[in-house]
Amino acid sequence: MPETIKPDHVEALKKLVRTVPDFPKPGILFYDITTLLKDKSGFAQLIDALAAHYIERKIDIVLGIEARGFIFGPALAYRLNAGFVPVRKPGKLPAAVERVTYDLEYGSDTLEIHKDAIARGQSVLLVDDLLATGGTMEATVNLVKHLGGVIAGLCFAVELDFLKGRARFPDYDVFSLLHYDE
Repeated sequence: MPETIKPDHVEALKKLVRTVPDFPKPGILFYDITTLLKDKSGFAQLIDALAAHYIERKIDIVLGIEARGFIFGPALAYRLNAGFVPVRKPGKLPAAVERVTYDLEYGSDTLEIHKDAIARGQSVLLVDDLLATGGTMEATVNLVKHLGGVIAGLCFAVELDFLKGRARFPDYDVFSLLHYDE
């Protein structure tokens, strides 16, 4: 079982994240995790630290949200001895799906999951790369609840604390490893 990551290791991981000003539009500071992902030691430490938070719990399914949740989800599923289920954009899944449409700052988006992806009562860990305002995760929570899954936690590599997305989830265990205040 991996140890809980030490604060100095968290800071070392944060140094592997590249910040890109004015992306995708002026005034936005983008936290680019690709530089952390390419560092084999950093990526391993990140997955081990995320897994350590849940290793003592019975997790049946790790659910990854398109697209970056697909990076962390399968690795966590492997470490937690769980299955992996993708939540996709419309038209990507071949069998019958459940769908949720949700509002974004400018418009809306839709996510889909196979109707048979989660059995009623299964323990599900929801994973994405980033918690910002929480809209995408909230939509995914609704999908899981509709299918009868029991939410074990909401897991993120990065959380932008200043956007207060965590406030949308007072009833859930929200775990993020890397926190940014702005």
